[in-house]
Amino acid sequence: MRKTSRPFAHEGANAVAADMLAPSTMRETGVWTFFYGSYINLEVLEEVKLAPAHWEVAKLAGFDIVIAPRANLVRAEQMCVYGIAATATHAELARLYAHAKDVLGETYLPEAVLVETRDGKWRPALCYIAPAMAPRPAAGDYVDRIAGPAKKYGFPDWYVARIESFRSGSQEDGP
Repeated sequence: MRKTSRPFAHEGANAVAADMLAPSTMRETGVWTFFYGSYINLEVLEEVKLAPAHWEVAKLAGFDIVIAPRANLVRAEQMCVYGIAATATHAELARLYAHAKDVLGETYLPEAVLVETRDGKWRPALCYIAPAMAPRPAAGDYVDRIAGPAKKYGFPDWYVARIESFRSGSQEDGP
């Protein structure tokens, strides 16, 4: 049997692959995520050190927004929700929604959705929805953190009015 000091070709390829997968060299790319509550407010995202590289106004059909006490989505065939589609890494999303759970007390889970951008393009995105939330009145300053950007982004007047209707005591027959 002949011995060689030269490594087999596949051994070198495995070393290269291992280097590429090493955490220090792997660069996590952003995934599109649809934000609809206070996370449409870029200042709120800044507070948790998330600065999307890309974002655009979008809407999600087949859902309605509820703010009681935090923003959440419920399925509603004839409704739509406005928000922003933004890029974030999985690590940033994990940190953001850990904050929602640990600080705000709500657990949100990701769902795959298809949003429509303002220019009519369809974009697949993650959307975080709380499967359960104990209904309580929304704080006025929380509603303001959603309504302010909604106006700035040019969401329809009826939708801004819908958001503002969740101020404590202003929902007559809603949550």
